[in-house]
Amino acid sequence: MTESLFSLRGHVALVTGASSGLGRRFVEVLARAGASVALAARRKDRLDKAAAEIAKSGSRTASVAIDVSDVKSVAAGFSAAEAALGRITVLVNNAGVATTRPALDTPEDEWNRVLDVDLKGAFFVATEAARRMARADKGGAIVNIASIAGIRAAGGIAPYAAAKAGLDHLTRVLALEWARYGIRVNALAPGYMATDLNREFLASEAGAAIKQRIPMRRFGEPADLDGALLLLASDAGRFMTGATVVVDGGHVASSL
Repeated sequence: MTESLFSLRGHVALVTGASSGLGRRFVEVLARAGASVALAARRKDRLDKAAAEIAKSGSRTASVAIDVSDVKSVAAGFSAAEAALGRITVLVNNAGVATTRPALDTPEDEWNRVLDVDLKGAFFVATEAARRMARADKGGAIVNIASIAGIRAAGGIAPYAAAKAGLDHLTRVLALEWARYGIRVNALAPGYMATDLNREFLASEAGAAIKQRIPMRRFGEPADLDGALLLLASDAGRFMTGATVVVDGGHVASSL
């Protein structure tokens, strides 16, 4: 009973930013739960390799090139994914970029790049998915990958923090508008997660200082997000919409 509650058998999921990091992990989790999965990112060569590796386990996969900051690219990518796998019923809106520098030193082009991907891109990917879900009249689930940076203030990441705060609130707005179509829109907000991209930083003195602010006194691992992702993507969360699920070891709750 519990296993079937979190099952995604018969579903087709699309994951943006799927070529590496958390996106790649999300693809694996959804595939193990039974979903057919379209991997989307700008670099199709890396997607093809990842899709082939995941398909070895018997999962149906497809790779599609999508630049989330380009609305035409988004529409074309969804069409390609549905041609390969069928109607998209689950979207994991994960593509994102970040920058680290003081706000006073942030140039306009850097601000625009982060907002174009992390907020504008997330919005147009979500609307493309919702438009197709509404047209099919079968509902669906959208999971926006937010961040505790959009909830808890931190210096040096102004564009990223602003984009993630916007995505957090956008999740509630879209949930309100799209509930009538049976489309659930929720957000997953990770704390500091150890990946290949940041392990060196997290092992530094600066990383150690951050770890001391986390009540559980450790950084997360990508596997720590598996349960929350499946909750929001599957029928286990069928009465959840407009929620942000924080997975951060208690960091947001801490006053440190």
